[in-house]
Amino acid sequence: MFTGIIETIGIVRNIAESGTNKSFEIESNIGQELKTDQSLSHNGVCLTVERVENNIHRVTAIEETLKKSNLGLLHEGSEVNLERCMLMNGRIDGHIVQGHVDDTAVCTIVVEKEGSWEYEFGYNPKFAALVIEKGSICLNGISLTVFDVKSDSFRVAIIPYTYEHTNIKYIKHGDRVNIEFDLIGKYILRQNEIAAN
Repeated sequence: MFTGIIETIGIVRNIAESGTNKSFEIESNIGQELKTDQSLSHNGVCLTVERVENNIHRVTAIEETLKKSNLGLLHEGSEVNLERCMLMNGRIDGHIVQGHVDDTAVCTIVVEKEGSWEYEFGYNPKFAALVIEKGSICLNGISLTVFDVKSDSFRVAIIPYTYEHTNIKYIKHGDRVNIEFDLIGKYILRQNEIAAN
């Protein structure tokens, strides 16, 4: 379980393919603090740390994960948002995030304001019931608030701190980001579906 508050950015140093899987070696300033079997969010995708050597850790994404996320688009040198799982004795500064990516969204607009940025993302309309005005959403592991919600798009506003400390600053028109919809919304939608049948 995560909060969507990015802890640091890691750099992909190596990618290895094995069958339909991809393994990533990622260097970061928290690398030496990680341990094998630990859950770690990578652009919002929860992966298990398999190995730690100095400040580089290794994780593997299976075919299903690669299909539903943007991890398959990573290359050596890519910057990845990292977050360790939340502590149960601390504050939840973002919102509850599982690290189970639902789909990807495509950046359609980037607008630089005076001191902030606005991004518009297009998403699959089948998820429209899960996106509400001023609701929470997780993009590349970042907990954000949505506005200007439409059936197939929404906008988010980025403050300077988030812009500087995550990989959102590299997102441009046409880029794909991982999207995880709010867990509470998913449960409510499911209960409504069951009640309707």
